[in-house]
Amino acid sequence: YRVLQQAPEARPVLVRTTGLWGRRFSWAWGHHPRLDRIVKSAIKELLQNFIFFTPRRHVTIEFVQPEDLPLEEGLDRFNGCLEEFYNRTASPPLYVPYTIWEKGEPHHMPEPEGDSGEASDSLEAVPENIKNRVEEHLRELSGADEILPEHYLGRDLGIDSIARAELLAWLEDEWGRSGGNAESVQTVSDLMLTAAGRPPQEEPAEIKEPPKAWMEKMPGEIHLPEVPTIGEAFVETATRLGSLPIAADQVSGCLTYRRVLTGIFALKPHIQQLPGDRIGIMLPASAGAGVVYLAVLLSGKTPVMLNFTLGSRSLEHCLKTAGVKSILTARELISRLKGRGTDFSPLEDYFTYLGDLRSNIGAGEKIKAAINARFRPQKLLDDLPAPDDEAVILFTSGSESFPKGVPLTHRNILTNLRDVTKVISLQPEDRLVGMLPPFHSFGLTVTLLLPLCTGIRTVYHPDPTDGATLAQLTDAYGVKLLVGTPTFLKGMLRISSSLASLSTLRLAVTGAEACPEETYRTLEKRCGGAVVLEGYGITECSPVVSVNDENDPRPMTIGKVLPSLEYAIVDVESRRKIKTGERGMLLLRGESVFGGYLPQEGGGPPNPFVEFDGKEWYETGDLVTEDEESVLTFQGRLKRFVKIGGEMISLPAIETVLKNRYPDLEGGEPQLAVTCDEDRDPPQIVLFSIRKELDRRSANSLIRESGLSPLHSIKKVHYLEEIPMLGTGKTDYRSLSELLKEQG
Repeated sequence: YRVLQQAPEARPVLVRTTGLWGRRFSWAWGHHPRLDRIVKSAIKELLQNFIFFTPRRHVTIEFVQPEDLPLEEGLDRFNGCLEEFYNRTASPPLYVPYTIWEKGEPHHMPEPEGDSGEASDSLEAVPENIKNRVEEHLRELSGADEILPEHYLGRDLGIDSIARAELLAWLEDEWGRSGGNAESVQTVSDLMLTAAGRPPQEEPAEIKEPPKAWMEKMPGEIHLPEVPTIGEAFVETATRLGSLPIAADQVSGCLTYRRVLTGIFALKPHIQQLPGDRIGIMLPASAGAGVVYLAVLLSGKTPVMLNFTLGSRSLEHCLKTAGVKSILTARELISRLKGRGTDFSPLEDYFTYLGDLRSNIGAGEKIKAAINARFRPQKLLDDLPAPDDEAVILFTSGSESFPKGVPLTHRNILTNLRDVTKVISLQPEDRLVGMLPPFHSFGLTVTLLLPLCTGIRTVYHPDPTDGATLAQLTDAYGVKLLVGTPTFLKGMLRISSSLASLSTLRLAVTGAEACPEETYRTLEKRCGGAVVLEGYGITECSPVVSVNDENDPRPMTIGKVLPSLEYAIVDVESRRKIKTGERGMLLLRGESVFGGYLPQEGGGPPNPFVEFDGKEWYETGDLVTEDEESVLTFQGRLKRFVKIGGEMISLPAIETVLKNRYPDLEGGEPQLAVTCDEDRDPPQIVLFSIRKELDRRSANSLIRESGLSPLHSIKKVHYLEEIPMLGTGKTDYRSLSELLKEQG
């Protein structure tokens, strides 16, 4: 529809295939078609039919150029016309005998259960009060005035998978309903059915079983080699454990260290030919993401990890800031994201698809790579970087309008990983589940580099909101360690009860938001001796700053600061050291702290370092308290960002978008200000405005048009005669926060 609106002279050709419904590769048999079983049966049947006498199915393929597509009558009428065309010749599933020895003619099969309008019948049975409450909540969340059952949460309402996970948590809090997951709940009707206790039933994923070697204990102790660079740490561990498995996912299967080395050797010369010294990587959590990261790093280039959940506007800014000219990504990922409404058109020229890259690797190159992996892995270290050279560039949303570029060195990351191995006991029989994407600082360092450089086997899954599959993987792969946000951990516990026991879990390390007491209780009940370790981290600190002691965990605290870090807690106003138990701002210094942000177009970001006690410190902008035993408790943030769904949401970024349409007045007085109601759970973004025409719907429309992610959504609008200002001429956000508390 959108294509024809832009190019009305284009000739649409509709392709319609009939006759295949009912074959073994269809869902007409009531279950997911299994390729391996079908192929085995087919070979047997071909032989029984002497190949040439096999019964055949009549299939029709039509190519039609329609003359009457109602382009001027709107999207719904247009889609209805297409639907009528494709369903016009639909016939019941047809069974055709598979061998000449079968009795009987081709005959119609019954429709599989759950087809033919069951969803709409079920929706009619949903009580009106539930429908109305879901619609009301979706209006608040999305800013849309009209909520229809057929609306897609992502495409039509701008609610992505992370926000959908929050929706499911809301349903559980509101009605005590559990079930479904962020992928199965796609539409408003799906959400209503889940609220009524009838979630969309998704067939449990068929988990590939790991090889026997996966469950075997790693030889020797788990340790991080005492070397100065990430490449050396990886190659030393890979050489020692060459034939043993290290990483797995449901696409690549199980990779041994030798296969990882082979992949790096094969990709390295092709990556070296890509333009620029910095190469973008846009991939989900996967076994292949580690191969690609190391291949870029050992090619003498700097990996730049890109957050594919950002809007196109922010992604373009990241590319310019880092000077990236090529992005390594997967065609399947981009296709899936486009299908959910993400616009990648400004980035198409940057993409280098890994599938295309692999197809250019010749047989001779593959053989050479395999030989080098087995006999000469040290060849990857021919051109060693210095410890203080860049090992990665990550991006984080701070108090500025755009994401900030955070370069981390080999020294930064290895120092942090060594600290982690000192405070968390890693055992040879430990196995980890990796769900956090590699653009996330914890996802890169703790669930990707730590395993590759120490030998902790890790099974990856690309969707952290898919609690059901994560739980099944935990059981199937004997996972003992889990790293994720409390939201994702809660999703696993909520969904998994009928699918997996989670009995193998030993430690759950969580951060980014406070872990609810209910999650502690549920994990203890479900997993016996499993321990929750809350921690705290910042991308700029590589990223772990503090974590609880597994032998003495303190719920609702963030634990002790890591050994290599110096810290100070100071009064926000006077910058003097505070007394034990008082709230103050956390300052940090040490070898895991980065050296400064990448410069941005137009200047900035501001210097994040301050002078205190004769030394230079990184100013976190976060408030903490410390008890007599040096255990910290997180008390809030000073920076103007808010954490929603585990993601950093920049309030100035939203403000900048709106001010492009409603700029400050000639005297410098602002027409609007954006703040946050952090007393709500989840926090709500609030707009103060002197313009009555700037309502919630128009504000969110401007935000979506700008390319910011759906999590950047205004929940409330308050109208004022004027926006309060400080004597310095800046907006008085403290007064706005007090006003927000008064108005409720």
